Amino acid sequence: MDRLVNQFFNMTVWWRHWDELWRAFGLTIWLAVIVVLTGMAVGLALGLLRTAGFRPMQWAIIVFADALRAFPPLMILVVIYFALPFAGVKLSGFVSAWIGLSLVLAAFVEEIILGGLASIDKGQWEAARSTGLGFAATLLIIIFPQALRMTVAPLTNRAIAIVKNTALGSVIAVPEILNVAMSALSASANSTPLTMAALFYLLLFAPLVTFSRWLEYRFPQRR
Repeated sequence: MDRLVNQFFNMTVWWRHWDELWRAFGLTIWLAVIVVLTGMAVGLALGLLRTAGFRPMQWAIIVFADALRAFPPLMILVVIYFALPFAGVKLSGFVSAWIGLSLVLAAFVEEIILGGLASIDKGQWEAARSTGLGFAATLLIIIFPQALRMTVAPLTNRAIAIVKNTALGSVIAVPEILNVAMSALSASANSTPLTMAALFYLLLFAPLVTFSRWLEYRFPQRR
Protein backbone atom coordinates (compact mmCIF):
# COMPACT_ATOMS: atom_id res chain seq x y z
CA MET A 1 0.00 0.00 0.00
CA ASP A 2 2.85 2.38 0.83
CA ARG A 3 4.35 1.82 -2.61
CA LEU A 4 0.98 2.53 -4.23
CA VAL A 5 0.55 5.77 -2.31
CA ASN A 6 4.11 6.86 -3.05
CA GLN A 7 3.74 6.13 -6.76
CA PHE A 8 0.33 7.69 -7.39
CA PHE A 9 -0.26 10.11 -4.50
CA ASN A 10 3.17 11.53 -3.76
CA MET A 11 2.47 15.00 -2.36
CA THR A 12 6.00 16.24 -3.01
CA VAL A 13 5.58 15.49 -6.71
CA TRP A 14 2.02 16.84 -6.56
CA TRP A 15 3.04 20.31 -5.42
CA ARG A 16 6.12 20.35 -7.64
CA HIS A 17 3.95 20.08 -10.78
CA TRP A 18 0.78 21.78 -9.54
CA ASP A 19 1.30 25.10 -11.30
CA GLU A 20 2.02 23.66 -14.74
CA LEU A 21 -0.91 21.23 -14.56
CA TRP A 22 -3.22 24.00 -13.37
CA ARG A 23 -2.19 26.11 -16.39
CA ALA A 24 -2.76 23.09 -18.64
CA PHE A 25 -6.23 22.70 -17.10
CA GLY A 26 -7.05 26.31 -17.97
CA LEU A 27 -5.81 25.87 -21.54
CA THR A 28 -7.84 22.66 -21.92
CA ILE A 29 -10.99 24.47 -20.80
CA TRP A 30 -10.31 27.32 -23.26
CA LEU A 31 -9.71 24.86 -26.12
CA ALA A 32 -12.88 22.95 -25.24
CA VAL A 33 -14.99 26.12 -25.15
CA ILE A 34 -13.89 27.45 -28.53
CA VAL A 35 -14.13 24.01 -30.16
CA VAL A 36 -17.71 23.54 -28.94
CA LEU A 37 -18.79 27.07 -29.90
CA THR A 38 -17.20 26.91 -33.36
CA GLY A 39 -18.29 23.35 -34.11
CA MET A 40 -21.86 23.99 -32.99
CA ALA A 41 -22.13 27.20 -35.04
CA VAL A 42 -20.70 25.65 -38.22
CA GLY A 43 -22.73 22.45 -37.85
CA LEU A 44 -25.93 24.39 -37.23
CA ALA A 45 -25.36 26.53 -40.31
CA LEU A 46 -24.64 23.48 -42.47
CA GLY A 47 -27.70 21.64 -41.16
CA LEU A 48 -29.95 24.57 -42.04
CA LEU A 49 -28.31 25.11 -45.45
CA ARG A 50 -28.76 21.45 -46.36
CA THR A 51 -32.53 21.88 -46.20
CA ALA A 52 -32.45 24.63 -48.85
CA GLY A 53 -32.86 22.20 -51.75
CA PHE A 54 -29.85 23.46 -53.76
CA ARG A 55 -28.38 20.16 -54.93
CA PRO A 56 -24.68 21.14 -55.43
CA MET A 57 -24.57 22.64 -51.94
CA GLN A 58 -26.35 19.62 -50.45
CA TRP A 59 -23.86 17.21 -52.02
CA ALA A 60 -20.91 19.32 -50.84
CA ILE A 61 -22.25 19.24 -47.28
CA ILE A 62 -22.88 15.49 -47.48
CA VAL A 63 -19.29 14.86 -48.63
CA PHE A 64 -17.94 17.11 -45.86
CA ALA A 65 -20.02 15.46 -43.13
CA ASP A 66 -19.39 11.88 -44.26
CA ALA A 67 -15.65 12.42 -44.64
CA LEU A 68 -15.21 14.09 -41.25
CA ARG A 69 -17.30 11.41 -39.52
CA ALA A 70 -15.44 8.59 -41.25
CA PHE A 71 -11.88 9.59 -40.35
CA PRO A 72 -10.55 9.25 -36.80
CA PRO A 73 -10.15 12.69 -35.17
CA LEU A 74 -6.48 11.96 -34.48
CA MET A 75 -5.81 11.48 -38.20
CA ILE A 76 -7.46 14.81 -38.96
CA LEU A 77 -5.32 16.60 -36.37
CA VAL A 78 -2.15 14.96 -37.69
CA VAL A 79 -2.95 15.96 -41.28
CA ILE A 80 -3.63 19.58 -40.31
CA TYR A 81 -0.55 19.91 -38.12
CA PHE A 82 2.02 17.85 -40.02
CA ALA A 83 0.83 17.81 -43.66
CA LEU A 84 -0.39 21.37 -44.26
CA PRO A 85 3.09 22.90 -43.73
CA PHE A 86 4.16 21.11 -46.94
CA ALA A 87 1.43 23.14 -48.68
CA GLY A 88 2.72 26.35 -47.16
CA VAL A 89 0.19 26.48 -44.31
CA LYS A 90 1.87 26.25 -40.92
CA LEU A 91 -0.42 26.27 -37.88
CA SER A 92 0.33 25.96 -34.19
CA GLY A 93 -0.72 22.85 -32.32
CA PHE A 94 -3.45 24.76 -30.51
CA VAL A 95 -4.94 26.20 -33.72
CA SER A 96 -4.67 22.81 -35.45
CA ALA A 97 -6.56 21.15 -32.61
CA TRP A 98 -9.17 23.90 -32.63
CA ILE A 99 -9.79 23.64 -36.37
CA GLY A 100 -9.68 19.85 -36.53
CA LEU A 101 -11.94 19.15 -33.57
CA SER A 102 -14.34 21.93 -34.59
CA LEU A 103 -14.73 20.39 -38.05
CA VAL A 104 -15.36 16.94 -36.56
CA LEU A 105 -17.99 18.34 -34.20
CA ALA A 106 -19.59 20.35 -37.03
CA ALA A 107 -19.99 17.19 -39.13
CA PHE A 108 -21.88 15.40 -36.35
CA VAL A 109 -23.92 18.46 -35.41
CA GLU A 110 -25.02 18.89 -39.02
CA GLU A 111 -26.40 15.35 -39.09
CA ILE A 112 -28.13 15.77 -35.72
CA ILE A 113 -29.76 19.05 -36.79
CA LEU A 114 -30.82 17.56 -40.12
CA GLY A 115 -32.38 14.59 -38.35
CA GLY A 116 -34.25 16.91 -36.01
CA LEU A 117 -35.58 18.98 -38.90
CA ALA A 118 -36.62 15.85 -40.79
CA SER A 119 -38.55 14.58 -37.77
CA ILE A 120 -40.96 17.52 -37.84
CA ASP A 121 -44.24 16.63 -39.52
CA LYS A 122 -44.59 18.00 -43.06
CA GLY A 123 -47.93 19.42 -42.06
CA GLN A 124 -46.06 22.00 -40.00
CA TRP A 125 -44.32 23.22 -43.16
CA GLU A 126 -47.55 23.30 -45.12
CA ALA A 127 -49.46 25.13 -42.40
CA ALA A 128 -46.75 27.76 -42.07
CA ARG A 129 -46.44 28.27 -45.82
CA SER A 130 -50.22 28.61 -46.11
CA THR A 131 -50.08 31.67 -43.86
CA GLY A 132 -47.78 33.42 -46.31
CA LEU A 133 -44.43 32.69 -44.64
CA GLY A 134 -41.53 32.08 -47.00
CA PHE A 135 -39.20 29.10 -46.82
CA ALA A 136 -36.56 30.80 -44.67
CA ALA A 137 -39.12 32.27 -42.25
CA THR A 138 -40.89 28.92 -41.93
CA LEU A 139 -37.61 27.14 -41.26
CA LEU A 140 -36.26 29.59 -38.70
CA ILE A 141 -39.47 30.61 -36.90
CA ILE A 142 -41.63 27.46 -36.99
CA ILE A 143 -39.56 24.36 -37.73
CA PHE A 144 -36.13 24.98 -36.25
CA PRO A 145 -37.25 25.78 -32.65
CA GLN A 146 -39.18 22.49 -32.54
CA ALA A 147 -36.26 20.53 -34.01
CA LEU A 148 -33.78 22.14 -31.64
CA ARG A 149 -35.81 21.08 -28.62
CA MET A 150 -35.60 17.48 -29.80
CA THR A 151 -31.85 17.61 -30.48
CA VAL A 152 -30.63 19.32 -27.30
CA ALA A 153 -29.67 16.07 -25.55
CA PRO A 154 -27.75 14.46 -28.46
CA LEU A 155 -26.01 17.76 -29.20
CA THR A 156 -24.87 17.97 -25.58
CA ASN A 157 -23.62 14.39 -25.60
CA ARG A 158 -21.70 15.03 -28.81
CA ALA A 159 -20.16 18.16 -27.28
CA ILE A 160 -18.97 16.14 -24.29
CA ALA A 161 -17.46 13.53 -26.62
CA ILE A 162 -15.50 16.14 -28.58
CA VAL A 163 -14.27 17.80 -25.38
CA LYS A 164 -12.77 14.45 -24.37
CA ASN A 165 -10.88 14.46 -27.66
CA THR A 166 -8.95 17.54 -26.58
CA ALA A 167 -6.56 14.99 -25.05
CA LEU A 168 -5.52 14.19 -28.63
CA GLY A 169 -3.85 17.57 -28.67
CA SER A 170 -0.96 15.97 -26.79
CA VAL A 171 0.07 14.32 -30.07
CA ILE A 172 0.52 17.69 -31.81
CA ALA A 173 2.32 19.48 -28.98
CA VAL A 174 -0.67 21.23 -27.39
CA PRO A 175 0.23 21.74 -23.69
CA GLU A 176 -3.12 20.44 -22.45
CA ILE A 177 -3.63 18.30 -19.37
CA LEU A 178 -2.48 14.90 -20.70
CA ASN A 179 0.55 16.32 -22.51
CA VAL A 180 1.80 18.17 -19.44
CA ALA A 181 1.04 15.22 -17.16
CA MET A 182 3.06 12.85 -19.34
CA SER A 183 5.99 15.29 -19.39
CA ALA A 184 5.80 15.64 -15.61
CA LEU A 185 5.69 11.84 -15.24
CA SER A 186 8.87 11.51 -17.29
CA ALA A 187 10.60 14.26 -15.32
CA SER A 188 9.67 12.88 -11.90
CA ALA A 189 9.64 9.14 -12.67
CA ASN A 190 6.43 9.06 -10.66
CA SER A 191 2.78 8.52 -11.68
CA THR A 192 1.32 11.22 -9.43
CA PRO A 193 0.97 13.67 -12.39
CA LEU A 194 -1.36 11.14 -14.06
CA THR A 195 -3.46 11.04 -10.90
CA MET A 196 -3.60 14.83 -10.99
CA ALA A 197 -4.61 14.76 -14.65
CA ALA A 198 -7.38 12.27 -13.89
CA LEU A 199 -8.72 14.51 -11.12
CA PHE A 200 -8.63 17.57 -13.39
CA TYR A 201 -10.54 15.66 -16.07
CA LEU A 202 -13.08 14.61 -13.43
CA LEU A 203 -13.40 18.24 -12.37
CA LEU A 204 -13.99 19.21 -16.01
CA PHE A 205 -16.41 16.48 -17.03
CA ALA A 206 -18.50 15.82 -13.92
CA PRO A 207 -20.47 19.10 -14.29
CA LEU A 208 -20.86 18.51 -18.04
CA VAL A 209 -22.23 15.00 -17.56
CA THR A 210 -24.60 16.20 -14.83
CA PHE A 211 -25.79 19.03 -17.07
CA SER A 212 -26.29 16.60 -19.95
CA ARG A 213 -28.39 14.29 -17.78
CA TRP A 214 -30.52 17.27 -16.70
CA LEU A 215 -31.06 18.26 -20.34
CA GLU A 216 -32.09 14.72 -21.25
CA TYR A 217 -34.71 14.90 -18.51
CA ARG A 218 -35.75 18.47 -19.35
CA PHE A 219 -35.90 17.99 -23.13
CA PRO A 220 -36.79 14.35 -23.84
CA GLN A 221 -36.52 13.21 -27.47
CA ARG A 222 -40.18 13.19 -28.29
CA ARG A 223 -42.49 15.31 -30.37
